[in-house]
Amino acid sequence: MVTPYIIGVAGGSGSGKTYFARELQKILGDERCSILYQDNYYIDQSAKFDGDGGSVNFDHPSSLDFDLLAAGLRDLKQGKSIKVPLYDFATHTRKIETIDCHPKKIILVDGILILDSSVVRAALDEAVFFDTPEELRFKRRLDRDVHERGRTPEGVKKQFDLQVKPMHNQFVEPSKIFAQTIVKDFGDYHEAIEFFTRKLT
Repeated sequence: MVTPYIIGVAGGSGSGKTYFARELQKILGDERCSILYQDNYYIDQSAKFDGDGGSVNFDHPSSLDFDLLAAGLRDLKQGKSIKVPLYDFATHTRKIETIDCHPKKIILVDGILILDSSVVRAALDEAVFFDTPEELRFKRRLDRDVHERGRTPEGVKKQFDLQVKPMHNQFVEPSKIFAQTIVKDFGDYHEAIEFFTRKLT
């Protein structure tokens, strides 16, 4: 039976955490490593969604089903496969389809709020936090949301100012105290890749 080693990869939206997780997975290989994304675990927001940059706060912990994520991590630890939900950012509903996730030697858990959740933290073996300047995080989020999610620049900016920034300051930033490794700049990023590559291979 494979008993996964589970690493949380946290940091603000646009901090570089997802790029890091994907790069590390590439190095370790699909056979040994998989990634679970916090974004798959949004609860259905369709009834409350009132437009791009509207009142639904996707950066508050209450918008996510962390109990389901934590239960999945516990199952993976026990060598069981899980069904990972799919969230549709166009309709703000959870899709009927799911993704099969099987236990692998390394599981990376990617998400801005995973270290704020005590039930998710309890399932992690260690965590890394990307402490990236706000200006750079906003630029990356703007590019992603406009090009990948069909958002408007105005909606992205409004959401960042009203929700992303205050939620980052209230929940994301304080959660870095739970990380064993903090990555602050590009030099640290390469060191972190090398460190985890050596450690996990």
